[in-house]
Amino acid sequence: MSLVSGGSDAGAALGARRAAVIPPGERGATRIADRVVAKIAAQAAREAVGPLPLDAGRPHATVVVRPHVHPGSGGRGPVDAAHVHVHLELDYPSDLGARCRAVRRHVTERVGALAGMTVPEVAVQVERLHLAPDPGAAHGRTR
Repeated sequence: MSLVSGGSDAGAALGARRAAVIPPGERGATRIADRVVAKIAAQAAREAVGPLPLDAGRPHATVVVRPHVHPGSGGRGPVDAAHVHVHLELDYPSDLGARCRAVRRHVTERVGALAGMTVPEVAVQVERLHLAPDPGAAHGRTR
């Protein structure tokens, strides 16, 4: 038995009016877990670094997501900001600075595009360098 006069059509109309009255920003929010953002950042770092030596570990990332208010936001409230730390291994010799810049840029773009977060900080830590094999060097022991 329905308590609303007019049956289910009147109830649907009432629900539609309530939804129209509540502003979109107050209806709810989507929260993306830090570990999901870390996976996005790690994948972006792998894409930016390119092929690595066979014995190199895969890039991994840690992320801390905090509410962040943009200075020019016009009072819209806080937006989530991801502070990313990427750990990777690179081959050497190579232009380490250029590769780290590429990682920072790509991680910022991908996290922004896929998670909708600002990325004010991407710290890149090179944990290990792998020497590229010298093509003219002899392999194994020589006498």
